[in-house]
Amino acid sequence: MHSPILAPIVALVAWSLVMQVWLYATRIPAMRAARTPLDPNRAPGELTATLPPQVRWKADNYNHLMEQPTIFYAVALALALMDFGGGLNLMLAWAYVVLRIIHSLVQAIVNKIVVRFSVFMLASLCLVGLTVHAALRLLHG
Repeated sequence: MHSPILAPIVALVAWSLVMQVWLYATRIPAMRAARTPLDPNRAPGELTATLPPQVRWKADNYNHLMEQPTIFYAVALALALMDFGGGLNLMLAWAYVVLRIIHSLVQAIVNKIVVRFSVFMLASLCLVGLTVHAALRLLHG
């Protein structure tokens, strides 16, 4: 089975990996510069509290990509299995991915909360649309 909605799933996974690389490419040098001790007895928040906000923003975004997108993966895979991953659902899936990439860039570069939240809400509406379509397909075949 090959459903077109698998492409946005793979794209968002790839983007998450890009953010992971960006996170470590900024965090490791910042931790070295701050001489942050790697003490396993300290809370993780204490370890990163000494880092500049611009460094923490990348880590925060990577964590965000491990949260809500898991719902996207689940519903997109469900749509693929129902052979309902084209048309409007495909457009909503790509819109979700593009909006999550924009969200990442806003958070990682300037972290304007109002802009970031607006983009997040638009992406969430795409996710709601995908979920409603999946539910209706299940209810009505």
